[in-house]
Amino acid sequence: MLKKWISSVAMVLTLVLTTVYVEAKDLPDFTELAEKQGPAVVNISITATVHGQGVMGFPGMPDDENLQEFFKRFGIPGPQGQPGAEGGQDYKTQSLGSGFIISQDGYILTNAHVVNGADEVLVKLSDKREFKAKIIGSDKRTDVALIKIEASNLPKVTIGDPTALKVGEWVAAIGSPFGLENTMTAGIVSAKGRALPQENYVPFIQTDVAINPGNSGGPLFNLRGEVVGINSQIYSRSGGSMGLSFSIPIDVAIDVSNQLKANGKITRGWLGIAIQELTKDLAESFGMKNTNGALVAGVEKNSPADKGGLEPGDVITKFDGKPIIVSADLPRAVGATKPGKVVPVEVTRKGLAKSLNVGVGQMPTDSDEEEVPAKVVPKSESNKIGLTLKELTPQQKKKLNGKNGLLVIESTGTAAQAGIRRGDVILGLNNSESQSVELFNKQINAVPAGKTIAVLVLRGDNTLYVPIKVIK
Repeated sequence: MLKKWISSVAMVLTLVLTTVYVEAKDLPDFTELAEKQGPAVVNISITATVHGQGVMGFPGMPDDENLQEFFKRFGIPGPQGQPGAEGGQDYKTQSLGSGFIISQDGYILTNAHVVNGADEVLVKLSDKREFKAKIIGSDKRTDVALIKIEASNLPKVTIGDPTALKVGEWVAAIGSPFGLENTMTAGIVSAKGRALPQENYVPFIQTDVAINPGNSGGPLFNLRGEVVGINSQIYSRSGGSMGLSFSIPIDVAIDVSNQLKANGKITRGWLGIAIQELTKDLAESFGMKNTNGALVAGVEKNSPADKGGLEPGDVITKFDGKPIIVSADLPRAVGATKPGKVVPVEVTRKGLAKSLNVGVGQMPTDSDEEEVPAKVVPKSESNKIGLTLKELTPQQKKKLNGKNGLLVIESTGTAAQAGIRRGDVILGLNNSESQSVELFNKQINAVPAGKTIAVLVLRGDNTLYVPIKVIK
């Protein structure tokens, strides 16, 4: 009996050890990658001058809302309002980041947010040599910057193909988290082509690689030791890694760096429209069978889109032959188009397919648009969806380039639940312009209960369609 028991235990141990050995054997080996690619990764330290009085008037502290709230809650006084406390005060700040060498003569890629506003950029190599770097240019929209140090025969990375990456593939990052130079972390590709809020020009690579402050600007490698991305952002509630890291595909970064090197700036295509995602409710309100495409929420007057015939309520389904599946596809396609080119644009307008030829303009560097103020006026009766509206004054219309609109005085009921609030300006209902309160309310009253309508809203200088289900 004892022999039988010992034999059974031995068999189980053999199976366990075999499984552990097989699993360990199947794990990737990053040692060669670290040895070969580590010398091409650099540590970047930045010194910048900040103007301001700091938290609660204390010089040298960043002007951070959370810190301000902390001081207020615990009753810690500051010198604001005291004699001699007027005016801001300059102080120096220091921060750290990472980068990697892309040419033997000293060109280095990093994040724009790492070097923006820097008075001095210091680059430290893995062999402990230090160089002052010159900022060749940076692009906030993609968060890519190109800097240069005066050196030669430097180790450089090999550029890979991010389009060949597969979800589940092993990747590794090298950088300086919290200033700890040449730190390697590894994980897998979690998703590709990820769109992030306010980041319309980058199809991010999402990974679960541990990325922390100081890793920004460092390279993301595949198992062949090729750079496939630049580590740019993390999602975190604590400030540290939570397994949600986002990298800029290296082909996007190289295109930006080539333009920065040649011109010191980036030239992008531009249409002059505001877009939003086409949800199921919005698609229903526009009579569409699916949610493919980018919904045009606003068209800037005299813009390329305006001259090309695009209208609010259009759903762009193809741009220059490229299918637009989600709204994030459009800015990338337009931005990559050479200004001056006339391209075919396919749209769905009021349920019907339509083809337009639109000349692409050059994206302006600054915006001169003004916000429409919310003016308080006497209260009137609310409509079927809970909106109390007033027609705009001539002065307010002038700020909308003469367009009609209805000012929201009060929002209750289903309109409030959908997110419309006081001070918003209603520009249209579905594909119709809102010319008067009487006409708008008449259109609302004609909608059967249970149907969804799309209300075009201007908030500040942003326009968006808000789906509202009529329940009365």
